[in-house]
Order: sequence, then C-alpha cells, then structure tokens
Amino acid sequence: MSNQPEVFDVIVAGGGMVGATTAVGLAKSGLNVAVIEKHIPADFDAKQPPDLRLSAISIGSELLLRELGIWHHVEQMRLCPYKRLAVWEQGSTRTEFTSDDVSQPHLGHLIENRLIQLAALAELQTYENASLLIEPDINILNYQDEVRVSVSGGKQLKANWLIGADGANSAVRQQVGIGCTGWQYQQQALGIIINTHKAQQDITWQQFTPNGPLAFLPMYDGFASLVWYHNADAIKKLAAMSSASLKNQVQQYFPKELGDFDILDKASFVLTRSHAQQYFSHRAVLLGDAAHTINPLAGQGVNLGFKDVKSLLELLSEKGLVQNQSDIERLFTQYQGARRKDNLLMSAGMDFIYKSFNNHHSPVKTLRQLALTASENIKPLKKTLTKYALGL
Repeated sequence: MSNQPEVFDVIVAGGGMVGATTAVGLAKSGLNVAVIEKHIPADFDAKQPPDLRLSAISIGSELLLRELGIWHHVEQMRLCPYKRLAVWEQGSTRTEFTSDDVSQPHLGHLIENRLIQLAALAELQTYENASLLIEPDINILNYQDEVRVSVSGGKQLKANWLIGADGANSAVRQQVGIGCTGWQYQQQALGIIINTHKAQQDITWQQFTPNGPLAFLPMYDGFASLVWYHNADAIKKLAAMSSASLKNQVQQYFPKELGDFDILDKASFVLTRSHAQQYFSHRAVLLGDAAHTINPLAGQGVNLGFKDVKSLLELLSEKGLVQNQSDIERLFTQYQGARRKDNLLMSAGMDFIYKSFNNHHSPVKTLRQLALTASENIKPLKKTLTKYALGL
C-alpha cells in the first residue's frame, strides 16, 4: 500500500448534525473536504417509528440549513413546527411565548436528530469535492505545522485544517490536548415517545415541579415526546416500569392538558454540562458538542452548535482558507472570541434556571414568580427573550 496521504483542504471529524452541516458549508465554498464518521443512520422510511432523540430547531438554525441547501431534505422527511412555548410552575403564573410576539410564522421546528443528520449528508453527497469515510476511529499524527491523520488499514489523510465536530467525547479534543471542565447533574431524565389522542398540536410546554421539569414536545402526526426530570433513583424506577404502569405515573404527575395517549418507547439519559478550555490548538478547531454541552432544559444545544458553524463559515468567507500557521491561529482566535462568550452565557443561563427552579426557599420562589410574571406582561422583555432564543 502506498504511504502517500490523500490530500484535502479540510478534514472534518464527525458527520453528525453539526459536522455534516459544516462539511456542506465548506464544500459549497469550493473546498475539498473529507468527513470521517463512525456510523451513518439507516435511510429514512416514513414507516419508521419516531426516534427518541430530537431537537428544537430555532429559526436561526433553520435559516442556516436553508442557506446551505439542507432544509429541503428535512422537509421531504418529517418535522413539526411549533408556534407557542409555555412555561409555568405548579400553582403559579403561566408564561406563553408565541410566534406572533416576534412576527414570525413559527418559533421553530421539532425534528428527530438523525433526520437532520441524514438531510445534511444527503446534501453533502451532491458535491464532488466532498468525501465521506465511515471509520471507527481517527488517529491524529500531526496538527501543528500540517494536519495528518490516519484511519483503519493505515490510510492517511492530509489537510490544512482539522475540525473536531465529533461530539461530547471528542477524540480530536482529547488527542490535541485541549482540556475540558464540566460535571454531571444530580438529576437525570426519562424520554418517552407517545402517540397522543389529540389532534396535532403547535405548542411545546414545560412545567416546573419540586422534583424537576415535566416537558411536552409535539412531533408529527400526533406523536410527541415527553421528558421527565427527576433524581437518578426515581428515573431508574420509571424506566423499569411496564408501559401501562408508566402511563399511570405520567397521568398522575403530568399536567392534565396532556390528555390521553399510548406509550411507544422510552429511554433514560444523564444530564451533563461541559466546556472546552479553549476552542482550538494550532490547526485543529472544535465545534458543537466537542466544544460545549449544556443542560438540555430549553433544547438549545444543537442551536449553539449551528451558531458555531455559521460563525466559522462567515470567517472562512471573509478570510479564505488561510494556510500560514499564524494566520490560522488568528482566524481561530476570532472564531473563539465570537462564540465562547455566547456559549458560556447560554450555559450559565440554563444553569441559573435549573438551579432557581430547584430552590424551594420562599424568597427565591417569590422572585421566580415575579420573573415569570414580568416575562409574560412586559412585552419588550418578552420579545427580546424570544428573539434571543430563536437566534434572531
């Protein structure tokens, strides 16, 4: 076998939602790009049951996906627009954000993660200057004066840039020596896929209880996802229940507006927060969950990742594929400066909400209720909060 590496402009480690979208943007700009991904989801089939992992895609993320030609692939599969978002605490004021507040047709869409990934990969395949490699591992041989990696069978690839978009347990982040701080929350969550007995809904809601939030996320054709936050022991017990027993518990603890339903699937997952100590090292740069994960309380995780993509692509459009080491580090420093503050702000915001609603002292509860009331009744504040969450 020849030891000569295959040469690209950019190597993207990770072909998930963020990595594949980044690769489409790079290919669209005319660069030769290689994507290395461990696993590709099965092709879409309308008869497939709804998947447990889904995201609330903001209008800002939708605009990026439209610009890159990815959105129309999503539309050919399935998605659910939502126009209203309600938040309340047991026995207190209900705050409802609507698309009318910001003069938009909707607040966003709820879409299964694998469908976003499939849509991005479908668009990527339309570019002759893009290559997709299905490989279990990536081994970084050099990321300083050049990028050189190897995959299975000893095959080597060479490039100017290496993009790590390979998730929370990023191999790129670890191999280039970027540290990461974070923790696992005491609570866990149970995701439950249901088939509701109501007509298709356009509202997603979240009720805060002393034990944690209870959330409803509408999907297509009357399907929906419930998210039940609780301590680890309680989630373990709920996850072990039969569908009939779990339904009884949901009916007992979830708001009555849920109505009747059938349970189709369930799975528990841990809640974590992490943040890379820096977003780049020499010619390697991190995007999405490889750089930051947050509490999934408001479904903002992947939207932050898409903001990373947008920021890097805009810098690329302005500066071009810089190749000199000092120019690369200068560009990556600009990217880090543009994104790190916003990502930390959102992480802190989610933690503030999470900790605030888990604090049951009377003064804190009073302040919490005042904040919800202000969000509902002060229109300029409500509009500002909504636009920020939507990426507008």
